[in-house]
Amino acid sequence: MAAPVERSLPRRIALRLGRAVLIVTAVFALLSVTETMPTTLGLNGGKLAPCPDSPNCVSSLATDPRHAIAPFALNRSQGAAKEELRQAAAKLPRARLVSETDDYLHFEFRSLIFRFVDDVEFHLDTASKTIHVRSASRVGQSDFGVNRRRVESIRALLPEAMRSKPAGGL
Repeated sequence: MAAPVERSLPRRIALRLGRAVLIVTAVFALLSVTETMPTTLGLNGGKLAPCPDSPNCVSSLATDPRHAIAPFALNRSQGAAKEELRQAAAKLPRARLVSETDDYLHFEFRSLIFRFVDDVEFHLDTASKTIHVRSASRVGQSDFGVNRRRVESIRALLPEAMRSKPAGGL
């Protein structure tokens, strides 16, 4: 009877590492498939939902520096501004328009590898001539600044006059 072949140490480490990577990938894939759309999305009382305590959200309605981001100017017709926003957001990778009304847009953005979803919402507030924005990750704690960078990328794609709320506004 032949003695069992002993695997070399590097091969055993490689096999264990491969299994660990497979398990981690499966867990992240499961999380990304099972995440559901938050019930807080949309307008509630004419406002976007506040950010949670986690740092993976930015909002133009937030007052704390960790979550606060500047709104956009609504300096043209609501329809024209909404079209500008729609086109700018659609230029970013993995964007999908989920819903819209006269004064609201909701996009989903999926991460490249693990397919995590971030929700980006715009509220076109004609009374204050402001477009409020909220961008938040559905799962996890940190987003490594992805939501803030995404909003600023959309801002950079907008016409100059829409990029920031004029002084004296909200």
